[in-house]
Amino acid sequence: MAKNRIFNIADLPLEVAILLIAGLMMLITGILLFPVSTGALPYYENGLYGLLLFIFALQIVTLGKTPFGDMSRSKPLIVIGVIIAAIGIVTCFIPDLLSQIPRILLFICFAPGGFLLLLQMFLSQEKLRTWVKYGGIFKHLIVGCGAVYVLSILIGLLILVQSMLTTAMTAVVGLIFGVAIIYLALVLRKIYLTYPEAENTNPGTVELSTDKMMLLITGVFMLLLGILLIPVNLSQLPFSGSAQLGLLMVIFAIQMLASGSTPIGPFPRNWLMIIFGLLFAALGIISSIIPGILVKPLTILIGLLNIIGGCITLVKTLLPRLKKPPKSGGQVPPILHKLFATQLIMGFLSILFGSSMLVSHLLPGLVVGVVLFANGCVLMYLMSILLTLDKMISQKAKMSDASS
Repeated sequence: MAKNRIFNIADLPLEVAILLIAGLMMLITGILLFPVSTGALPYYENGLYGLLLFIFALQIVTLGKTPFGDMSRSKPLIVIGVIIAAIGIVTCFIPDLLSQIPRILLFICFAPGGFLLLLQMFLSQEKLRTWVKYGGIFKHLIVGCGAVYVLSILIGLLILVQSMLTTAMTAVVGLIFGVAIIYLALVLRKIYLTYPEAENTNPGTVELSTDKMMLLITGVFMLLLGILLIPVNLSQLPFSGSAQLGLLMVIFAIQMLASGSTPIGPFPRNWLMIIFGLLFAALGIISSIIPGILVKPLTILIGLLNIIGGCITLVKTLLPRLKKPPKSGGQVPPILHKLFATQLIMGFLSILFGSSMLVSHLLPGLVVGVVLFANGCVLMYLMSILLTLDKMISQKAKMSDASS
């Protein structure tokens, strides 16, 4: 029975998936801070800060959930989310480049944000009073939200004033915070399964699916990485390769949890995929926080995934054309030609990037930066093509409905 269940489609809402990764992040941080406090392990603070900012950004762009409450997913909000994601990415990659900006941003997100959310919970007619009236699972929601909001305030203060607690005590707070977030995630999952209408009540005006949002975020990641690698290779900037690999693993994990999408292609979003996603997230979090500890295995893993994924993309793109060449009389829409070319380029760039990771000095560092930048541009272009295709399909459906 257990074997069969693991292959069942996972009923895991996106919000819950993101919260699980956030909770896992705090749990792992709490655990790792104990050996860090004794000097047994190194610690890369910027890696943690960058990851936290990235998670906040992800909630904003995919769900419209900000540190200060739910908002309509509008274009300005998406832009703000992408900017926060970019700050998080740069914070991970380049130690101390942004100075105190990440810390101040996180303080604002956690402390005032947590306080405002707590205030909203008490004052809003739709929250505490309604939850008390409903009872049952909503009592757990009160506990979960209350704990997360209060601990958010404490975490914000700890980020701003690091001397407030010892490292060991901070680790304990991190562990408790992680447990609280995971508890809240599980409660929300049960509520969303019981009351589906409670999920995504305010989708906003931006019609971007989760897949396309992840394309956007991954594109930003690749663009920034490509740009930053140029001064890094010219010895103008320091660079954390460990955090870069870690953040990339977390992005993979989010894609796996959100839609079953992996670097080697889409798979059914079953519980096995969720387990793999959480494993990827855990490895990425550790690599981001503890420099150098997982660089070799993650380099090999990501390199292989990129090569295999690129090869699969090329095969899937070219094979249909080789099997069934287009008829001379048939008119293929230009957008499909663009899609074909984009997928082809993506496949080649993925193989090139993966190969450069597995074979050191295969490509000069500056060339790797150009490859990554190009990859980011292609991802952005792919997103625009997919959006255009969606509009064309939607218009065609409307026309067929009107004619019928």
